[in-house]
Amino acid sequence: MKPFDQFPAADKKNIAYVLTDIDGTLTNNGRLPAVVFTAMERLKGAGIRIIPITGRPAGWCDHIARMWPVDGLVGENGAFYFRYDDHLRKMKRRYAKPEKQRLMDRRRLETIKQEILQKVPGCRVSADQAYREADLAIDFCEDVPRLPPEAIDAIVRYFENAGARAKVSSIHVNGWFGDYDKLTMTRLLFEEVFNFPLDEIRRQVIFIGDSPNDSPMFAYFPHGVGVANILQFKGQMAHDPAWVTKGEGGYGFSEMVAGLLA
Repeated sequence: MKPFDQFPAADKKNIAYVLTDIDGTLTNNGRLPAVVFTAMERLKGAGIRIIPITGRPAGWCDHIARMWPVDGLVGENGAFYFRYDDHLRKMKRRYAKPEKQRLMDRRRLETIKQEILQKVPGCRVSADQAYREADLAIDFCEDVPRLPPEAIDAIVRYFENAGARAKVSSIHVNGWFGDYDKLTMTRLLFEEVFNFPLDEIRRQVIFIGDSPNDSPMFAYFPHGVGVANILQFKGQMAHDPAWVTKGEGGYGFSEMVAGLLA
């Protein structure tokens, strides 16, 4: 991982999209610092599109799509993308699976939830679960004392043993049924909203994140950036980002935007 302040000037000129994780990437200690919104407004002013790529729930994503200076977002680790059209005053909601299948999946996830809560002491269902449509989020450090790595690994195993996919974020283990992920839904968003195959323009994209569940995005995008707190996972991810900021969380994101627009 190279310091982002060494990012080549020639590549800066080609960046047209910034994809960003939210928790731990835009936040510091669970809060969004004001510099994040300022940075996003600066990107929009420069004509660069901003698309959050997050594990957060549909309820939050509806709010973000409407009220943040973004051009759409992917939520629940790829279960959907939302995009709000300011001119038409209309929300586009594109799901990986139809409503009937999502309902069936939630019933299956309920069984897994009971097993995890019984067998992994100290974990809890995420406080935002009521606003989710497609996955189950198990909290291991957001609103509970941080669990040890072996407990987090056990949560992942219970999901996988039941045939679900599981990803570890900086705060939750998210589990769902389906072959989709953040990258597959990002591809759909670019094809259906921006009318570009992502493979053809990925060098025009920066993806910035902070945790192991961002590893597939770091592998795919040549301009992958980690905020400084990703260094705690160095050596634990299948793919590290190419670049890293000096600041953590939202301050690292702001640093990256300032460097990009300099």
